[in-house]
This record gives sequence, structure tokens and C-alpha cells, in this order.
Amino acid sequence: MLAIRLSDEIESRLDSLAKQTGRTKTFYAREAILAHLEDLEDYYLSAETAARVRRGDEAVHSSEDVRKSLGLDD
Repeated sequence: MLAIRLSDEIESRLDSLAKQTGRTKTFYAREAILAHLEDLEDYYLSAETAARVRRGDEAVHSSEDVRKSLGLDD
């Protein structure tokens, strides 16, 4: 269970949409969260990876080095 507080403006918009479409506010809140959750996960995971690279905890390889190691360099 999740409880969130919304501004009056957002609450009003959500209420209006729910009334116009016959869906619940919960339905649209869930849809909005799902629509953006993957993007947020990608952002924070990539930020952590970038931090590890900057600290030197994660190796970085050039495309040229990868091609050579795979025997793809012509």
C-alpha cells in the first residue's frame, strides 16, 4: 500500500480525468507511475555506473579494444 500527497492542482486534474473516463484515480496514478518507473530505474542505475567509472571501480573499454579482443578487427 502506498499513500501519496498531491497538490490541489494535480488532485483536481486526476479527479477530472477519472470522472470523464469512468476510471478511478488509483488507476491513473498507477498508470503514471508505471509509465515513468522504468525511465527512473534506468537513470539511477546509469548514474551509479557512471560514479563507479569515475571512481575507477568499473572498467571502460573502447569499441576498438572490444573489436580486437573479439577478433573482429579487419
